[in-house]
Amino acid sequence: MDRETQDTQALNLPVTSQGRWQSMLTGMQGQKFRRNLIWFLMALPALIWIFVFKYVTLFGIWIAFTNYKARRGVFGSDFIGFKNFEFLFATDTAIRATRNTVLLNVLFITVGLVIALFIAWLLYEIYTSALTKYYQTMLLLPRFISWVIASYFVYALLATDNGVLNNLLRSLGADPVSWYASPEYWPIILLLSSLWIGVGISSLIYLSGMLAIDTQLFEAARIDGASKWQQFRFITFPMVLPLVIINLLLSMAHIFSADFGLFFQVPRDQALLYPVTDVLDTFIYRSLLVTQNVSMAAAAQFYQSIVGFVLVLFFNWVVRRIERADEPLSLF
Repeated sequence: MDRETQDTQALNLPVTSQGRWQSMLTGMQGQKFRRNLIWFLMALPALIWIFVFKYVTLFGIWIAFTNYKARRGVFGSDFIGFKNFEFLFATDTAIRATRNTVLLNVLFITVGLVIALFIAWLLYEIYTSALTKYYQTMLLLPRFISWVIASYFVYALLATDNGVLNNLLRSLGADPVSWYASPEYWPIILLLSSLWIGVGISSLIYLSGMLAIDTQLFEAARIDGASKWQQFRFITFPMVLPLVIINLLLSMAHIFSADFGLFFQVPRDQALLYPVTDVLDTFIYRSLLVTQNVSMAAAAQFYQSIVGFVLVLFFNWVVRRIERADEPLSLF
């Protein structure tokens, strides 16, 4: 039974008037479409882009299961089954890239969440200040700087010969550090770079949630003698916790994807740093351009896409379960 027949039965319409009712529904749908035509036209370029680059390119998945030769084409190359995947997981490089992708993303998400919440709380406490707009602008400004430019800022700080940090170490009587040959420092360097670029927009998102809280709750808490920390713990944080959890779960859904610009541009593609900076995206890039192994790159990309797709579905299910939960959320 179609939807329109169900609607007519729900309204207890006689059978003889169902055709008239269906014509009325069709007319209403046509009016709705014409009324929103401008919005459909605005979305059309994005829909075309998604169709061309996200759906048409799905035929390229076949490359992961072939010994691809450009002169023979995608479907003319020899089919070799899962041999590309066997070779992919037989190497330590793919395992290392997978481990770095997951661990570094977990580090970025957890630390970024804490710092963004802290900054948002500080901005909320001084929101009536005349400098609030200035602080917001300065926090958001790095978001518009590309990783290519950011990599030069990092290099100016870490250059072995005349970098700012090494000059400071020399002035203090300490030996300079060869930063681009010392992998142990780079998880922190990448974390700080990621925070500099992304923590501003995250903090403004949480700030918008805090601004929606009824101020009478804080006034009542101050009358009862609650400190700033108690106000944050029992009022601010519980009120923004649903927003925090949604953003956290959506970030975790993309934990298998890395920011290529961060991991390729900032370390300047130094081979000595691969043990801690090599992620799946940079591994796929080198497989495609350096080794020119298209089949191996396609297998790695397919592996990343499948796991990422499963994670998106899983965390989408978790988000829906949380949204339907009736009990209040709390981490304290």
